[in-house]
Amino acid sequence: MDLVPALEEPLEQPLKSVLGPATAKVMAEHLGLHTVCDLLHHYPRRYEERGQLTHLADLPMDEHVTVVAQVADARLLTFASSKAPRGKGQRLEVTITDGSGQLKLVFFGNGVHKPHKDLLPGTRALFAGKVSVFNRRLQLAHPAYELLRGDDVTETVDTWAGALIPLYPATAKLESWKIAKAVQTVLPSAQEATDPLPESLRAGRGLVPLPEALLKIHRPHTMADIEDARSRLKWDEAFVLQVALARRRHADAQLPAVARSPKKEGLLSAFDAKLPFTLTEGQQKVTKEIFDDLATEHPMHRLLQGEVGSGKTMVALRAMLAVVDAGGQAAMLAPTEVLAQQHHRSITEMMGELAEGGMLGGVEHSTKVVLLTGSMGTAARRQALLDLVTAEAGIVIGTHALIEDKVQFHDLGLVVVDEQHRFGVEQRDALRGKGKQPPHLLVMTATPIPRTVAMTVFGDLETSVLDQLPAGRSPIASHVVPAADKPHFLSRAWERVREEATNGHQAYVVCPRIGDEDDDSKKAKKKPSPEDAADAEKRPPLAVLDVADQLAKGPLQGLEVEVLHGRMPPDDKDAVMRRFAAGETDVLVATTVIEVGVNVPNATAMVIMDADRFGVSQLHQLRGRVGRGSAAGLCLLVTEMPEASPARQRLNAVAATLDGFELSRIDLEQRREGDVLGQAQSGARTSLRMLAVIEDEEIIAEAREEASAVVASDPDLEHLPGLRTALQALLDEEREQYLEKG
Repeated sequence: MDLVPALEEPLEQPLKSVLGPATAKVMAEHLGLHTVCDLLHHYPRRYEERGQLTHLADLPMDEHVTVVAQVADARLLTFASSKAPRGKGQRLEVTITDGSGQLKLVFFGNGVHKPHKDLLPGTRALFAGKVSVFNRRLQLAHPAYELLRGDDVTETVDTWAGALIPLYPATAKLESWKIAKAVQTVLPSAQEATDPLPESLRAGRGLVPLPEALLKIHRPHTMADIEDARSRLKWDEAFVLQVALARRRHADAQLPAVARSPKKEGLLSAFDAKLPFTLTEGQQKVTKEIFDDLATEHPMHRLLQGEVGSGKTMVALRAMLAVVDAGGQAAMLAPTEVLAQQHHRSITEMMGELAEGGMLGGVEHSTKVVLLTGSMGTAARRQALLDLVTAEAGIVIGTHALIEDKVQFHDLGLVVVDEQHRFGVEQRDALRGKGKQPPHLLVMTATPIPRTVAMTVFGDLETSVLDQLPAGRSPIASHVVPAADKPHFLSRAWERVREEATNGHQAYVVCPRIGDEDDDSKKAKKKPSPEDAADAEKRPPLAVLDVADQLAKGPLQGLEVEVLHGRMPPDDKDAVMRRFAAGETDVLVATTVIEVGVNVPNATAMVIMDADRFGVSQLHQLRGRVGRGSAAGLCLLVTEMPEASPARQRLNAVAATLDGFELSRIDLEQRREGDVLGQAQSGARTSLRMLAVIEDEEIIAEAREEASAVVASDPDLEHLPGLRTALQALLDEEREQYLEKG
C-alpha cells in the first residue's frame, strides 16, 4: 500500500491550500477562481504608473474605483448622535488629491480610528470604493486603502515591485491590491506552467515562453513587457480554442452519413419548374456548397448566414427537397410556434400541390409537409407522428416538440435549425440523434456575424453567406424619433402610420413588454423617486396592451388595431397573424415575437417604442420585417434617451446603415464577447480573458490555420502534451459537451 500521497501539480493546487480559506472563498464565489492556474490567468485590467496619479476628475458615478492619490487634509469631527455611546459620534473626513482634482473620503463610528492614524497629510496610498454623491460632491464612503510606503518593505515593496501597479478586475469584497498580493504568493508557480504552443509555432512567431508571459503580465517593468505578454497570451487563447474546434471538425469528418443527391426528374426539378423567378447568384452559389456537402458520406455541418430577406428559406427548402428526392426526410426546427406556423404556411404555399403527397390532388413526386408543435390537438398530433414514422411525410416543421422521445422518423437525412442562437445545444443534439446515422445539419441565422466571430463561435461549422437581396426587395428608411426632446416628432410618426394605412399598407408597432404581468401593477403603485423621474431608463418599459389601447383611442382611432404577444394561446396568435397577413388588420402592436421569419409583404412601416431597450442586432432583425414587397419600408426608432447618451448613439448607428455585418460589429464592440463558448459559461469564468474577437481578427484567422494543420497531422495531440493539458483546462466537462453537441 502506497502511503506517500501523489504530489499535486503546483498549478492545480486549490487556492484555499495556498491563500487561506477566507480569501479563497471570495475568489471562488465572486471571481470564479478555484486553482493557482485560475489565479495566474486572472489578468490585470490596466496598470497605474508609479508616481503618476489617477485623474480624480474622471471618476464614474456608482462604480467601484481604485485611485492612487495623496492625502491633502484629514479632520476628525464630532457630532451629536443618539446611536453613539455618550451621545457623541465621530466622523473622519479625508481630502485626497492627484494634482488635477480632489476627492473626499469619509469614515464613521468605530471605523475612524485606524484611518485617523494612517492617513496623515502627505501620505500616498491606493484607495478603493464606490463613488457616490453627498451635498453635490463626489465622495468615497469607508474606502479600503493600501499605503504606498517605500520603507514598509515586507508589505508594499514586495507587493508593488516594479514600476507599474497592476489593477485587477475586483469586487467590493476583494480589492485589487489584495488580489495583487495573492498573485504575488502564487507567481513562483508560473515557472511550472506547461506551454500549449508547439515550439516551432512559438519560435516562428517570436512569442515569449508562457512562464515569462505570466510574469510580465502580473509584474511588468515596462509597457513593452505588457505588450510581449499580451501578444503571447492572446495566441494561447486563440490557438487552444481553434484546436478544440478543429478536432471537432476532424471528428465529424470521420462520422458516417448517407449521401443524399437529388434525382434528375424528381421533387426538386418539379419545384424549380414552378418557380416564378430565378435564384440570385448568391443563392445559386450557396446551394452548390450545400449540395456538394449533402453528396458526401460524412455529415454536413454548415452555417448559412444571410441578411433578413436574402432568401435563406428558399435555399433551405431546396436542400430539404433534394434529401426527400434521395429517399430521406428533412426536419426544420424553429424557435417559436409563431415562426414554425409561418414556415409551414409559406413552404406549403411555395410547394403547392407538391406538398399534398398522399392526398387527393397531390401530384407525382409530391410529399407531405407536416407541422408539429406543442399546442396541437391530440388527433392532429397523432396523425403527424404517424406520417413521420411511415415516411408519408418527407418534411416536418416544428418547435422543440420535435425533440420529444415519442417523435420517431423513418429516415431522418437533414436537420435545418432556424435562428441557431435561440436553441440550446442539447436540443439540436437530441434531434440529430433521431437519425439511423448522423443526419446532415444546416444552421441558419439572420443575425449577421463578423467573420472572426463565426470562426470562433461556430468554428466547427463551415460557413456560407448570402449577402444579396432578391430582386423586388425595397430599401428601408430608418429614423430616430427623440420623443422627449421633440414630442411633435412622435405625433408625426403616428401621422405617417395613418398615411401608410390610407395607401392600403400596414404597420407594426413593437414594444418591449406585454403589460399584463402581476409585477407591473406593483411597479405602477410604487411612487417614483425624483431620480427615477429624471431617468427614462428607470420607468417600466412601454407595454403592448397599454400602447395598443392608447393608439386605438387616440392617434390611430378608426384604424383596425390588434395585439400579438407570446402569452396568447397559440390558436389566437395564429388567427391574429392570419388576419394581418390577409390585410384585415391595419396595425399590429406586438412584442418581439415578430422578430424572426414573419413575412407580410404589404407591411411597410414599423414603429419601435423604447427602441433603446433593444440590442443593435435585434433592432436590425425587427426592421427586416418591413419593405418585404415592392413598396419602400420605413422604420422609426422612438426613444426618450438624451442626445449625448450611448443609447442614442447606438440608435443613430442603426438608422445610419442597413449593413447587418457592420451593425453586428458595433453591437459586439459595445457588448464585448462574453464567453464565446456560449451557454457553456460557468459562473464568472470565460474562455476569453485577453482575446477580443473583433480587434484580434488576424490572430484568430492565423490560429485557425495553424490549428487545422496541427490536428491534421496529429489528431490526438500525442506529441503535444502541453496542448492536451490546456485543452482539458478549457474544455471542462460542461464546455466539452457544448462543443460535442455544437
